[in-house]
Amino acid sequence: MKTLIAYATKHGCTENCAKELASLLKGEVNLCNLKDDINASIDLSKYDAVIIGGSIYAGQIQNEVRKFSQEKMEQLANKKLGLFICCMFEGDQATIQLNSSFPNQLVDRAIAKQCFGGELNIQKMNFFEKLIVKMVSKVEKNSNKTDIKDGTSDILHRNIYIMADMMNNAR
Repeated sequence: MKTLIAYATKHGCTENCAKELASLLKGEVNLCNLKDDINASIDLSKYDAVIIGGSIYAGQIQNEVRKFSQEKMEQLANKKLGLFICCMFEGDQATIQLNSSFPNQLVDRAIAKQCFGGELNIQKMNFFEKLIVKMVSKVEKNSNKTDIKDGTSDILHRNIYIMADMMNNAR
């Protein structure tokens, strides 16, 4: 089986998760960062399976992921399809975020959907992003969350393994 993992990443978390997922999948796997590669040049006919993923910023998935999903929808109809997001939400909130990040037609037919968790990498953030993180961390100061002064990582490796298993066992 030949698989494409098409993703967009801003600070590298989604890319790291995509690489981990690729290492767990059977067969040939190609990675495509949608921010670097031209969508039109991606020939989906070469792939049996396609996994699409991105990270969530301000409640939205990257435009490159949204555009790819919409433009390739017809071609994706014949593929084993997986969808994932990287975000700091958990449980029902993460599920709602995942389902609202992709077109309903893709969400409904995906054989695997997962939230891989997320991370805040303060060193890679611009001034505006750092300001927002500081404001949010003050609001949540009384919670049990880790101090995010230097950043925080909450990658859900188990969910990456679950997605790989679902894709590997898809018929």
